[in-house]
Amino acid sequence: MYKNCVFDLYGTLIDINTDEWSIELWEKMAVYYGYKGAIYTAEELNEEYGKLVEAEKKAVHRRHKDYSVIDIKIDKVFKKLYNQKGVKVTKAVVEQTCAVFRCFSTKYIKLYDGVTELLDALKANGKKIYLLSNAQRSFTANEMDMLGLTKYFDGICISSDEECSKPDSHYFEILFDRYGLEKNESIMIGNDYISDIKGAHDFGIDSLYIHQSISPEIEGELLSNYNIMDGDVHKMKELLLKGE
Repeated sequence: MYKNCVFDLYGTLIDINTDEWSIELWEKMAVYYGYKGAIYTAEELNEEYGKLVEAEKKAVHRRHKDYSVIDIKIDKVFKKLYNQKGVKVTKAVVEQTCAVFRCFSTKYIKLYDGVTELLDALKANGKKIYLLSNAQRSFTANEMDMLGLTKYFDGICISSDEECSKPDSHYFEILFDRYGLEKNESIMIGNDYISDIKGAHDFGIDSLYIHQSISPEIEGELLSNYNIMDGDVHKMKELLLKGE
């Protein structure tokens, strides 16, 4: 049926709940920055973080005027928050800061029921598995390793690396060019009707939509070839291996 299965990550394979804007998070991060000599109040740190994110977005737009949907490297923001207070830090400290931020902001993270069984079945049937995720490498690489996902993928694209995000066709093109994928042999699987499904449609590949509790509310036409509206990952295996 399909040789290449291109997966979204969060909301498709990983169930996650985060809160990056609570004052409690920024109070903890202010303490952590203080440990390193960068003294902020929680409010100041939150405000400066927001300003630096916007500045990074503008810088990426200037570099990639042809990208309609961009992403930034969040580690650059965390590094600049140190630098603004006159603190020089190593790459390792920045990576650790990213990890601490993600830990403090994550309420829960787990695989959806049936994900390991699905990926094992796809591999057993000779399918190639790829990741096309709107995500930050500094968060995602650790989480994929922790949840045992990394080993399944024949190719991985993370939007922060490419400074481009779904549904931009340029981002799909990066994955397909890098790994030599053919459109007629590939299907996109995701839980976002715009980023994953409209993105796949506009790029010219088939798609499978799975609706989860964190999926955006669908407004207008759902352009997927296949739909799973109850969030049951086990049904993905039936659809992706139909006729095998």
